[in-house]
Amino acid sequence: MSATVARIFEALGDPVRRYILELVAADEQSAGTIVAAVQQRAAISQPGVSQHLKVLRDAGLVSVRAEGTRRLYLLDRSGLDAACLWLTRLADPIEQFAQPLDALATEIARGKRPRRAANSGHSVEEAADPDARHA
Repeated sequence: MSATVARIFEALGDPVRRYILELVAADEQSAGTIVAAVQQRAAISQPGVSQHLKVLRDAGLVSVRAEGTRRLYLLDRSGLDAACLWLTRLADPIEQFAQPLDALATEIARGKRPRRAANSGHSVEEAADPDARHA
């Protein structure tokens, strides 16, 4: 597991941070709105919520932008995508090899065409374009 993915799952380990993710997944939220919503569910200070937001930012799960004096938070899909990819590899470890194996099969098929042409007595060009013989 990469350090990035490890940070993501460490961040997801806390129920307050998971709740914050639910809030920002619905829509962009101001820091004040997030603090108020979290304080309704848990006895936590504003600096405590800010620390949770920092952990989520550092893990790549939320992004923040400034709008005047306000800070607006939004779910960052790249962090979620990294976590999903890691989980998918657990569920289907062979899947990561599917595309390279498809490419290998294509290369093998390409190699067979010239051999077939040589065995049939036709040139490689004729084997590649069967209509060329009749032109």
